[in-house]
Amino acid sequence: MKASIIIQLLLGFTTFTACSQNTAQLQNEREPGAQIAGGRCEGCEAVYECPILFDKLNETDTLPGFNEPGQKIEINGTIFKPDGKTPAAGVIMYVYHTDQKGVYPKKGNEKGLDRQHGYIRGWIKTNALGQYRIYTLVPASYPNSSNPKHIHTVIKEPGKTEYWIDDFVFEDDPLLPEKERTRARPAGGSGVMKTGMKDGMLRATRNIILGLHVENYPLAKTKK
Repeated sequence: MKASIIIQLLLGFTTFTACSQNTAQLQNEREPGAQIAGGRCEGCEAVYECPILFDKLNETDTLPGFNEPGQKIEINGTIFKPDGKTPAAGVIMYVYHTDQKGVYPKKGNEKGLDRQHGYIRGWIKTNALGQYRIYTLVPASYPNSSNPKHIHTVIKEPGKTEYWIDDFVFEDDPLLPEKERTRARPAGGSGVMKTGMKDGMLRATRNIILGLHVENYPLAKTKK
C-alpha cells in the first residue's frame, strides 16, 4: 500500500516537472552567451513577449486594428547583413505604434510592456531572402505635439542581444524635421519612407542593414 502511494507520488512529481519544462520552452528567451549589441535599450525586452515562438514566426504580420477606420499601409523590405549585400535570414523585428488618436491604446489586461507600448504591436522573422512585410494603419502623431508619425522598431539577431534602430517615419509628414530626414548616422539605415498608393492602400519600403551605426555592435573580425 505504502509502496503504491510512493510510486504515485513519484509519477506525479515527474509529470509536474515535465509540464514545467514544457511551459518554459513555450517562452522566447535570449540565448545564453548572446553578444552585446547596441547601447541602453529600455523596453527592448518586449521582443520576447511575442505570443508565438520565434521558431514559428514568419516574415509577414498584420497588426491589431488593421480593419478599423484609418489609412491602411503595407511596409515591406529586406534586412541585410552588415556587408549591406547579403540577405539576413531569421532576424526578429518587433514594432509598435500609436492608434488613430496618437496614443498607445490599452485593453486593461496588460501584464508586460504592452502597458507602455499598447496593443498595436507585432513581430516578424525574416525569410531566407531577408524579407519582411507588415500590414497596419498609418499611426497618428502624439496629441498636441510636434512629433512626427513614427513606428518604433527593435531588432533581435540570432546570437546577439536586442537593440533599437531608427524609427520608421514618413517622408510626406509635414511634422518630420529636416534634421531627421538627413541624419548622418541613422541606426540600421534611414527610416524615412516614401509612400505610394496602390489598390487603395499605401505602400512603403524600408531596407535595413544590421549593425549600421548601432552603438557597440560586434562586427566579425576579418582574417589577416
